[in-house]
Amino acid sequence: MRHNTVLKTLIIIPLYNEEENIDFILNDLKENSNFCDLLFIDDNSTDNTYGKLLGLTNFPVLHLSVNLGIGGTVQLGFKYAKEKNYDIAVQYDGDGQHVAAEITKLLKPIFEDKADVVVGSRFLSGNSEYKGLKTRKIGIIFFQLLNSILIGKRITDSTSGFRAYNLKAISFLSDNYPSDYPEPEAIILFHKNNLRFLEVPVEMRLRLKGKSSILGILSFYYMLKVTISIFFSNLQKIKN
Repeated sequence: MRHNTVLKTLIIIPLYNEEENIDFILNDLKENSNFCDLLFIDDNSTDNTYGKLLGLTNFPVLHLSVNLGIGGTVQLGFKYAKEKNYDIAVQYDGDGQHVAAEITKLLKPIFEDKADVVVGSRFLSGNSEYKGLKTRKIGIIFFQLLNSILIGKRITDSTSGFRAYNLKAISFLSDNYPSDYPEPEAIILFHKNNLRFLEVPVEMRLRLKGKSSILGILSFYYMLKVTISIFFSNLQKIKN
């Protein structure tokens, strides 16, 4: 696919305690997505994530003085993209799961004006090699079914944080984005606020190094909390 060099594209990379993964993801992005700008956001990490980021003199780095969680961190990225007049934003995890070479698959429907939001799905093609923890798979399937029922449209990977957004979506989400673990809840927001969204098949890796913040009993707490938030979002009126 030819890259649209006219549209300014920003990759938003939220990080929390990812010092061991920074070098890998930076090299992957530089090698495979050098047509995009990068924004690193440290969510008040307790390890040396911010210290390592300070050495990245060629890229903007934002540091939060308090921990906002993934929702607040990504929303800050949307605000930055809007302020700096970016046409497209890509959400890209800092744990090494996302594959930079797959970003072009997310951008194609945006370039062709077929969607306002594009979600990279690990499961859409049916032949993904992605294998996660059993508890995480339960959550993925649960939210897949819940979101599909609520919006009346099949969703295969509502927990995926590998997403691309056009200017309309950036503007909306800079003011309206769920907190904590927002990806499943955001699906409801897209649907209720007439943002065109679709899924495209992508390959993902397992987390490279470090530990996920959602493990053990926290996985079930997360499922309960996000389920409640999804139902509240589904009851809300369309935002202006």
